[in-house]
Amino acid sequence: MKKLLSLFVLAGVFFFNTGQLHAQDETAADVAQEEVAQESVMTDESVMEEEPAPRGFTQELKNRFIEGGPGFMGIVLACLIFGLAIAIERIIYLNLATTNTQKLTDDVEAALKSGGTEAAKEVCRNTAGPVASIFYQGLDRAGEGVESAEKAVVAYGGVQMGQLEKNVSWISLFIALAPMLGFMGTVIGMIQAFDKIQAAGDMQPSLVAGGIKVALLTTVFGLIVAIILQIFYNYIISKIDGIVNDMEDASITLIDILVAHKK
Repeated sequence: MKKLLSLFVLAGVFFFNTGQLHAQDETAADVAQEEVAQESVMTDESVMEEEPAPRGFTQELKNRFIEGGPGFMGIVLACLIFGLAIAIERIIYLNLATTNTQKLTDDVEAALKSGGTEAAKEVCRNTAGPVASIFYQGLDRAGEGVESAEKAVVAYGGVQMGQLEKNVSWISLFIALAPMLGFMGTVIGMIQAFDKIQAAGDMQPSLVAGGIKVALLTTVFGLIVAIILQIFYNYIISKIDGIVNDMEDASITLIDILVAHKK
């Protein structure tokens, strides 16, 4: 009986000590995991502090523009502003000048057959665009003969072409001027960099790196402005060509209608 009690006591002491050892091991493991987690958090925070957040394209472009200096950068920006203003004005004008030529021709022919020249002129007055204006001038001279109407159409067609191409040459000027100003800024910046080298008497990269970077930035922004304006310029030219083709086709059709009406 005493042996059984002593065995139970020994077994209880053994399990109790084993439980304490397991508890100590688990506590030590938890502490080690917490220390590792804290070290990883501190490492991540240090990495986040060392690496700045990436900037967007617009912010980067703005910072580069400021680094380029107000001299040539201001002139290049003025070229972009004036070029875009003229381009937007031309695009709006050309879109308003675009008309359905086939519909206008059918309406004029129907009005000419039903109500004569005055009815056809009224249709042209109520329609916007250069084609309607050319039709009106041709119909206005139709009473003097087909040849007079044809001359009026050709003459007024030239006037309308001048209206379509108004101020477009300024866009081409800004396209050529922007990169030229950028190259000039680059050349002047390089001259200033060599002046610094000559004054210091030593070739140090840090001495001229800033000046060379500013010089190259003027060229980059000059090219960017030229590319943007060139896209708008090509769109405007293609739009003008389309309207001019419609004007020529409609003018020929109008003369044919007038010849048929006279017969």
